[in-house]
Amino acid sequence: MQGFIDHARTFRRRAAQDADAFGRLAEGQRPQALFITCSDSRIIPAAVTGARPGDLFELRTAGNIVPPYQPSVPSAEAATIEYAVEVLGVADIVVCGHSHCGAVGAVVRGDDLTGVPAVRDWLADGTALTPGGEPGHDLAAPVQRHVLDQLERLHTHPSVARRAAEGLLGLHGWFYEVHTGAVLTHRPGAGAFLPL
Repeated sequence: MQGFIDHARTFRRRAAQDADAFGRLAEGQRPQALFITCSDSRIIPAAVTGARPGDLFELRTAGNIVPPYQPSVPSAEAATIEYAVEVLGVADIVVCGHSHCGAVGAVVRGDDLTGVPAVRDWLADGTALTPGGEPGHDLAAPVQRHVLDQLERLHTHPSVARRAAEGLLGLHGWFYEVHTGAVLTHRPGAGAFLPL
């Protein structure tokens, strides 16, 4: 923790070196994209994309799960998506899954999650994956299927469905390989995740 504290104490000095950029941030935000990814600490959207402060609006959830829109059930996820699309006017939404995903791995392996009931229930409601899928430790295929499922769930959100139908919003599925740094994107025409 001390390293984080030391960095925070000196951040103002470093920010002052780029005063124009940080000054513009005080005037408001105009992010280019909503980046939905896992809460996993190994995934750093700005490091992967090269985004600067103000470029990405981020939504991080366990397993990069996008709950389906339910107007009678307020949720932070729905509010974040709606705000990004309706207020900030993002042009793109990226759902980024990753290799070595603990959430997808737990579902595919059928792990006993009774000790973490909130996680168990979140995953049960958040994915169409079922236990016993892929053998071994390679989670690429189930994570990629999961990303596509989450892209479909985005269409249940009225603002996303409308803007996408109008051609004003692009939806992208990405897969990040933690161990190599490679990023793959879903190419609908090829029906596969291929290098960017």
